[in-house]
Amino acid sequence: MKKIAPNMVDYEKTRKEFKFNVPEFFNFTTDVIEKWAKDPKRVGLVIADAHGENFEEFTFAQLAGKANQFAQALLKRGVRKGENVIVILPRIHQWYAALLGMFKTGVIPVPTTGQSTARDILYRIQKAEAVAVVTDEENAAKIDEIEEQAGSLKLKFLAGSGKKRDSWIDFDKAIAEESTKFAVTEKTRSSDPMLIYFTSGTVAYPKMVLHSQEYAIGHEVTARFWHDLHPSDLHWTMTDTGWAKAAWGCIFGQWIVGAKVFLHNSPRFEAKTTLKLLEKVGVTSFCAPPTIYRIFAQEELGKYKFSSLRHCTSAGEPLNPEVIKVWKEATGCLIYDGYGQSETVNVVANYRCLANKPGSMGKPVPGFEVGVIDETGNEVAVNEEGVIAIKRKPVHPTGLFQEYWKDENATASVFYKDWYLTGDKARVDEDGYFWFIGRSDDIILTSGYRIGPFEVENALIEHPAVMEAAVVASPDDVRGEIVKAFVILSAGYEPSAQLVEELQKYVRKVTAPYKYPRKIDFVKELPKTISGKIRRGELKRKEWENYSRK
Repeated sequence: MKKIAPNMVDYEKTRKEFKFNVPEFFNFTTDVIEKWAKDPKRVGLVIADAHGENFEEFTFAQLAGKANQFAQALLKRGVRKGENVIVILPRIHQWYAALLGMFKTGVIPVPTTGQSTARDILYRIQKAEAVAVVTDEENAAKIDEIEEQAGSLKLKFLAGSGKKRDSWIDFDKAIAEESTKFAVTEKTRSSDPMLIYFTSGTVAYPKMVLHSQEYAIGHEVTARFWHDLHPSDLHWTMTDTGWAKAAWGCIFGQWIVGAKVFLHNSPRFEAKTTLKLLEKVGVTSFCAPPTIYRIFAQEELGKYKFSSLRHCTSAGEPLNPEVIKVWKEATGCLIYDGYGQSETVNVVANYRCLANKPGSMGKPVPGFEVGVIDETGNEVAVNEEGVIAIKRKPVHPTGLFQEYWKDENATASVFYKDWYLTGDKARVDEDGYFWFIGRSDDIILTSGYRIGPFEVENALIEHPAVMEAAVVASPDDVRGEIVKAFVILSAGYEPSAQLVEELQKYVRKVTAPYKYPRKIDFVKELPKTISGKIRRGELKRKEWENYSRK
C-alpha cells in the first residue's frame, strides 16, 4: 500500500498548538454530514452482511436524507428536543438514521446493547425516562414483556426486519413517508445535550453519562491522531452499537475527517470471516479490542494478504507485546494502543510519530492535559502509582462528559478539585509514557466490556441456592480478565458442576449474557471489613497471585 505521512509528525509541537474549534452553535448532522452530502457521490458508509459476501454502500447524501426523514417522523409523533429515546439496533443503516435524525432535532439517543435482557432494558427506560424506543425484531419481544412497567414509554419503532408487530411503528415505512429535506426551527448549541451512555457501576446500577453536542467535535482527536485517518481511508472499528466504542470508531471523528466507515453486520465474531474481510474489502485502518487480536494471533495469519491495511489500533485493556509482535509480522502493522472511557474521547494514545513502547498506553492526546495524581490532587513522581485524571479547570475540555444525568452525588465523586478522576490507576515513566496498572474500583475489563460486579452479584443472590456472592476479575490468557464469582450456598444446597452450570444459565437469563461468571467457586465465607462490606480487592489479589504462579 502507498505510504501516507502521519497526521501528526511532531508530537510536542502539535500538543502545544492544537485547539478544538467549538462554535456557539453546532450540530453534527447539519454541520458534518450535510457538508459532505453536498457531493452526491461521496460514500460515507459500507456495510457487509453476516457472511461477509454482500455489501451495501451509503453516500453522505443518503445518510442525511434518512436522518431528515426520521427527524420528521419523531416530531410528527410528538417527540421533542431534550427527550430521551432508547436505541437498540445491530450494525445496520437504520442505527445511523435514528441517531443522526435525533442529533439534528436535539432529541437525545440512549444507545443500548442488543445483549441486554428485558430487565436491563426496563431499568434503562425507567432511569432515562425514555419516551420512545427504536429496536429490531429480537429486542421488540423483550420490550413487549416489560412495557406495562415502562410508564414513560409512548412510542415503539421496529426497524430492519420487514415484519409487523401490534402496537409497533414500522420504522422504514414511517421514514419513507417523510421528505429527505428538512430544516430545524431551533438550532442546537454546542453545550446542548446530545447523547447518553450507560456505564457500569461497582456498588449500584449503571449511571447515565451525558454528553453535549461538542462531544462529536472532541472525537476529532480520536480519529485524526490515534486512528491517523485521512479522507481516503476506510476505517473499521469492531464494536457493538450499544457501546461508547461505536461513538469512538463508527461515526463522529471518522466523518469529521471525511473517511469512510465499514461495518460487519454479524451477530457473532468469527475470526476467519473477519480476517477474510480485512483481506478483501480494502480496510486501511482497523481498531479492535485486545481479545480480538489475541484470537487472531492463534490463526494461520500467513494465509491472508493484508495489502490495504496500513494502521491498527486497540483499546479497552493493555495488549501483551507478543501479540503485537505476531500481528506486525503478519500484516506489517504495529498495534497502537489507546485509552479513554464512556465519559471521554480518546485521551491517551500511541502515535505513528512516536516510538512505540509495547504495553504502554502512550502519551496524552493533543487537546487534553492528563496526569497521574495522588489522593490530594497532586501529580505523583515519575514511576509512582496514582489515579489517571483529566484537567477540567479552568476550561472544561471538549469531549469530556458533562455529568452523570440526574445524579449529583456520582458527578461530584469524580469531579475532584481541578480534575476528572477516571478511577483507573497508572504510572508515568521518565519519557512521559503512561502504563496502565488497573482499576481503583472493582470494574471488570473483559473482551473490551466493562462490567460492574454489583449487577452480577444481584443476579446471583436472586437464585434460591445462593445466600451470598462476591464477583471479581480473574485473569485469562485470551480475554484479559473474566468474571469470577465466589458463592456461599443456602442451606440444603451442595456444590456441584451441575449447580455451576445452573447458576451461569440463570445469570445469562436475568442480565446481559456477557456478564455471566465464567468461573464459580463455592466458599464457606467471604472476607469482609469491620462494617460488613465484602473485600473484593482481597479476592481479586489472590486470583492474580495464583495466576502468576502458574
